Amino acid sequence: MKKMNRKEARKLKRQEIKELEARDRKRRKRLNYLKKAIFYGVAVCVIGLSANWIYGKLTEPQTWTSIPILPKYHLAPGQSSFFYNSDPPTSGPHTADLAWWGVHKEPIRKERQVHNLEDGGVFVQYKCPKGCPELVAKLRSIVKRFDRAILAPYPAMEKRIALTAWGKLDTFDEFDEDRVVRFIKAHMGVDHH
Repeated sequence: MKKMNRKEARKLKRQEIKELEARDRKRRKRLNYLKKAIFYGVAVCVIGLSANWIYGKLTEPQTWTSIPILPKYHLAPGQSSFFYNSDPPTSGPHTADLAWWGVHKEPIRKERQVHNLEDGGVFVQYKCPKGCPELVAKLRSIVKRFDRAILAPYPAMEKRIALTAWGKLDTFDEFDEDRVVRFIKAHMGVDHH
């Protein structure tokens, strides 16, 4: 084997450096490509999931009815002879005091319900002429999760369950936890002063 002179050694070294630089450029190019692919992949996933979520919200079954809003004012103490446009009521004249949030064992007067609704509350009411401890227990477990919700009996309504918020009413006979939770989340906390 012939010994290399300095000139050939430098030439070989330069060639090795060029090869290393070329490999490094290729590696950086692949890395940049990979970064872009990951970025665009994540972006597509985020956009797709967002679009799916928005589509779900837009097509989600809205089971409640909008009720025309009645004039709101405070009734004089003892005054209760007002005709509401829904039963249970969803807006209108009301007492100056609120019912406490949470679970009640007795019906709450309509005039008092409306004030809680005006303050962003939601009522979950039930009718059980012969008693329905299982239904009440299920509804209680839902209402206890929310700070501005009230559970109370309401014997005068036609359906077994009624959900009320300011200007909104949903009534049905069969327990549906998703429906109750969806209503509460959609309407609770919206102040109507």
